[in-house]
Amino acid sequence: MDNVIKYPFITEKATLSLDKNNTLQFMVDMGARKGQIKKAVEEMYNVKVIKVTTQITPRGGKKAIVTLSAESSAEEIASRLGVF
Repeated sequence: MDNVIKYPFITEKATLSLDKNNTLQFMVDMGARKGQIKKAVEEMYNVKVIKVTTQITPRGGKKAIVTLSAESSAEEIASRLGVF
C-alpha cells in the first residue's frame, strides 16, 4: 500500500474543492487502481472514502480525487498533512 500514494496534491483549486466538496487530492502510482487508492487512503488516514476519481495530468502523472464521507473531515486530514 505504501507505493500507491506518492504525495498530496495541493493547489488553489484543490484547496477550494477540499472546503466545498470534502475531497483530498493525491498523486498516485500510474498502475494504481481506484480500489487500491481507496483502501490506501482509508488505512493511512482512518477515514471512510465515498468515491475515487482518477485523472492523467498533462505532465504524465496520475492524480486521484478522493471524496470522503460526511463523518470524515478533509480539512482535518489536510491539517495533519501540514497543508494549513
